[in-house]
Amino acid sequence: MLKLHNAMWPGVVGKGQPGTEPFIDLDTMLKMTADTVVDGQRFDGVDLFLSDPHISIDSTDEDLERLADKVRAYGLAIGSCVAPIWGGCGGGSAMGDEIERGRFLQMVQKACRLGMKLREMGVRPYGCIRVDSSCSVEEWSSDPVGNTAKIIGTFTEAAKIASDYGERLAAEGEICWGGMHSWKWMLRVLEGVGQPEVFGFQADMSHTLLYLMGYNAPEDRILPENYDWKDRDVLDEAYIKLTSQLRPWVVDFHVAQNDGSVFGSGSHDKTGRHCLVNDPNGKLDIPHFAKYWLCDETGKFTGALKHICWDGCMFPNSCMTNPTTWENILAAMMQVRMECDDTAR
Repeated sequence: MLKLHNAMWPGVVGKGQPGTEPFIDLDTMLKMTADTVVDGQRFDGVDLFLSDPHISIDSTDEDLERLADKVRAYGLAIGSCVAPIWGGCGGGSAMGDEIERGRFLQMVQKACRLGMKLREMGVRPYGCIRVDSSCSVEEWSSDPVGNTAKIIGTFTEAAKIASDYGERLAAEGEICWGGMHSWKWMLRVLEGVGQPEVFGFQADMSHTLLYLMGYNAPEDRILPENYDWKDRDVLDEAYIKLTSQLRPWVVDFHVAQNDGSVFGSGSHDKTGRHCLVNDPNGKLDIPHFAKYWLCDETGKFTGALKHICWDGCMFPNSCMTNPTTWENILAAMMQVRMECDDTAR
């Protein structure tokens, strides 16, 4: 049965900087997650951001033991973890010079070590290490072919590191990252690395909706211009085209809602806007469209994942601290599981 996780990074991403809302600490995020109950069901676990102020990428074994004990005390498991590969966190661009790419790979190595240790401690039974290219679309577009080749080279080295630690990497398909901003370029990167057993795709329902719209890559849009969102058949057809190409690579999945627009906060570039489940402007029937990612052409669950995660990245703190927010989210995830996981029926 698919396990249901809540992401911890919405307490950090786009926050804690001048002009933004304050961070929400990890203890508060864990407690809100553990306190959420819908029809007797709770969240099974959390996905983590391996960066301060939540978790230091340089955590010692003793630090990780304390983290494992804390998560267990809430009755939760740990799943996927985000590697802090960006320059502001000490990393660098995957298409940068030798020094930058070296910093990128160092962050991958540190994240994989933490992931392996948490597995050895028995608190992390499944999940991937998430990465992206850590470069803007504008920077990438100066030399699409050459820069994509550099990204593929860096990701290939990262995959070797992950394999050494018994980990698997998930490349986040998000429109703000160069070489990953378009479904066609994302597919080129995945095929270029060519190691699906170690390096796969992390699909977020909010971000991938923008793939359909061609945001940052209008030449690759699948939905027609001036698309009428009331025409469900056209959206279904576009979704089938997108997921048929990327679903074989999916190793990590985020349930999310989007209103067809973009949003950024703090240092985070504009990307697919994450909305509340019941946002009146939401474009996605969440259980219906999640099934395209999680099930094959016959409607059968692929079994590629052990867990799914909700991503409410850059939700305002007023939403984050409202228990109803998490109850609605958990209810939607339960619907996704019922729709996609045969063992849940």
